[in-house]
Order: sequence, then structure tokens, then C-alpha cells
Amino acid sequence: MIQKENILPLEVFMDLDRSGPIPLYFQIAQKIEKAVLDGTLPAGSRVENEVSLGDRLGLSRPTIRRAIQDLVDKGLLVRRRGIGTQVVHGQVTRGVDLTSLYEDLTRSGKKPSTKILTYKIVKADAKISDRLGVPIGSDVLYLQRVRAADGVPVSIMENWLPADFTDIKEVDLNEHGLYQILRGRGVTIRVAKQKIGARRSSTQESEILKLDKNAALLTMDRTAYDNSGRAIEFGHHCYRPDLYSFEVTLVEK
Repeated sequence: MIQKENILPLEVFMDLDRSGPIPLYFQIAQKIEKAVLDGTLPAGSRVENEVSLGDRLGLSRPTIRRAIQDLVDKGLLVRRRGIGTQVVHGQVTRGVDLTSLYEDLTRSGKKPSTKILTYKIVKADAKISDRLGVPIGSDVLYLQRVRAADGVPVSIMENWLPADFTDIKEVDLNEHGLYQILRGRGVTIRVAKQKIGARRSSTQESEILKLDKNAALLTMDRTAYDNSGRAIEFGHHCYRPDLYSFEVTLVEK
């Protein structure tokens, strides 16, 4: 006997921004993903079909279908012939994935907030030229932000983006994660080269992150590439190691 579909209440989708920069399919996918991760949609349960959910939300079937497909691609849902779409059995773990800190904090039940320290167009030096594959001296957008979780500073993030992203607005960076904004512009972040390390904090970093002088910091350098192989973002981030860590699963080959 096929089990009934698990219908999420409309309240789950009440704060959809139907006129903002983030596509509706992406917002829908986030809402369903949260319901999976917090157990509202338990493992093995059937998800409401695309037509029904679209009718309830007043959205087109292609919008809902793309949201569902994103979650299928992430391994959270699976489509089964004759049954429908189900939540994948087993616990979903998050490690060193192609996610932003904003997304990581949201998924862990924290409320992320952002303070922009620097937002300006600068000239690419040799290092940034190499990371982004752009000519030395070309315009790039430079961002320096403090990301907090429930009001507690967790990370200082520096990002450099190629010239065609220099129109990203400060107001959007205050409200959304950088990867959210990039995906909302149609960018598919396919792969990243990442290096994790550690160092001592500077005086400024200690003050911002509320740490002792010369405290230990966890660091990450990452260059992200789209599905054409083009570098679309280079970031250097430092984290409070007592509040943030990376988890990697190793598999013998």
C-alpha cells in the first residue's frame, strides 16, 4: 500500500519573497530542505506532488519541478516510479560541501547576520589575477564581511569576484548569502578548489571576533568554478575554531 503524501502546511511557505532577487524555485527548495533536515519530513515519507503544491502556492509546475529536482540532485529526495517523490532514508550529513557559511548556519538552526566592512571595486593584483583567471589590473569586486550566528561573530570573510558581478548590491549581501545571490543570477557552482589551514589572529580580527590577542583561527581559501570551468569567486575566510569546524568523510578506495 502506497503511503499518503506528507503535506507541509502553508505557514512553511508564508515568507516567500515573490518579487526579490532570489528565484522562487530556490526559495521553495530551501523550505523543503529545512523540513527534511529538521525531521518535519521524515526519512521515507512521500512529498506532496508538484501539481498539488503548485496549486496551493499559486506557482507554476515548472517552478516546483525545478525545486524538487534541486533536492533530488542533492541526494535529499528520490523519485520512484509509481510511488512519487520520497525523502531519502538515513541521516543527511554536511561536511566540506559547496555551501556558503550563510547556508551552513541556517541548516544548523542558527540565525545568520552580516555586517559589511568593505564593499568596493579594486584592481586585480597578481594573486587575484591567478585565482580568478582575469588580467592583472582588471576590475574585481572586493567584499569584506563579518558573519554572525545568533548575534555572535563567527567569521570574517573576504571575497573577490570578476567584473560582471560588480553590480551585486550591498543590500542583497546584508540579507542573503553570496552563493544564494550567485545562484539567483543563474550561476551553477559546480566545483571548488579549497585549502583549510590555521594561523594567529591579527589585532583587528581579535577585536571583531571577540578573541584574545594572537588567538588561533581556522582559515579557508576557496576558488569556486561554474559549470563551464570559469572561476566565479575567490574567498579567504577566517573562523573562530570554538564555534565552527569542518567535517570530512574519508572512504577507502
